[in-house]
Amino acid sequence: MKVLLLAPHPFYHERGTPIAVDLLLQALSKRGDEVDLLTFHEGSDRNYKNLTIHRVRPWMKLVGIPPGLSAKKLICDAFMFFKLISLTRKQPGKKQYDVVHAVEESAFMALAVCPLRSIPFVFDMDSSMTTQIVAQHPMMRPLEGVMRFFESLPMRYAAAVVPMCDALADDAKRAGAKNVVVLKDVSLVKKPVKEIEKIRDDFNLSGYIAMYIGNLERYQGIALMLESFALVKKQFDDVTLVIIGGTDGHIAENRQLAETLGIAEHVYFLGRKPVACIGDYMSQADILLSPRTEGVNTPMKIYSYLHSGTAVLATDLPTHTQVMSADIAKLAEPTTEDFAEGMLELLKDDALRAELAEKAHAHIDREHSYPVFEARVNDLYSQLANSQVI
Repeated sequence: MKVLLLAPHPFYHERGTPIAVDLLLQALSKRGDEVDLLTFHEGSDRNYKNLTIHRVRPWMKLVGIPPGLSAKKLICDAFMFFKLISLTRKQPGKKQYDVVHAVEESAFMALAVCPLRSIPFVFDMDSSMTTQIVAQHPMMRPLEGVMRFFESLPMRYAAAVVPMCDALADDAKRAGAKNVVVLKDVSLVKKPVKEIEKIRDDFNLSGYIAMYIGNLERYQGIALMLESFALVKKQFDDVTLVIIGGTDGHIAENRQLAETLGIAEHVYFLGRKPVACIGDYMSQADILLSPRTEGVNTPMKIYSYLHSGTAVLATDLPTHTQVMSADIAKLAEPTTEDFAEGMLELLKDDALRAELAEKAHAHIDREHSYPVFEARVNDLYSQLANSQVI
């Protein structure tokens, strides 16, 4: 098949959606599909068989495009829309695309262009755009109903809606999607990297290590985690909190909170680390923390958390429970007291940590490994190829 993949973000960058797009490209290339990728100007190229990358070229200088809604992103989206029109225009001797695979907001571009070109499109839902906008910009809440209506339009007309978790699949079905195929993320834990820093040695740490990996946005519950850790330190002193990820601004903000809580000397902010190394960092922890308090989509890191061989503590919310249960992770209510209690229970019970880690690793091998992801991509595209829409 000839596929046009729309990725409205910098690519390749080591963050959630670009990583998911990269996994999809690998699977399509292995299938033997001819893939054109249309994406933003920022990022590094990837070289896969039968892959051609087309980048927008904004007239103005735009650098450092952040995740989520921003003026920079909207400008790039506009350039991407006109590039989409050009790429899908019928030309003598040029084979038309069999399908357009549109990620996130590019589904609106596909909705506007593809019916005019008689090309079916797939809506790849990595998140709820409405939920994300309202979380980032609370002043938009009065418009939530209107935004959800417009978000439902590409779901209704897509040949397939491909959400990355069950909660988004339910949203798509309620919105009127006719064909919903869940394509969950996978673990990114890889073979050990020998050059990685050894946290205990480098910082002269003894005792247990609790670790968080990810961005430090408000919805991740970082304040909840730090406040819970402050409670833990009053009852269990032999533990250090290591935080990996975050911008300089977010690190400074949370370091100030740690100082206010009186735990700054027991909290280490290591900044961003390469995705290829996350498994090595996770293996140095005794427990991994996911204190997320908002959103329904499951963070990609959760699959790596569960695959790491280290026990996981997470908030008992749909963002986590659609992937994990109490059989493979410790779940706690998203309150300071309950999260602290869950942390204490894991720190004090070596056998429980080992049992949860072992069961979680086996679960990811069965349900969320790359071979499983690849098989689901094959099923989706075989279904598209065999349907009447292509």
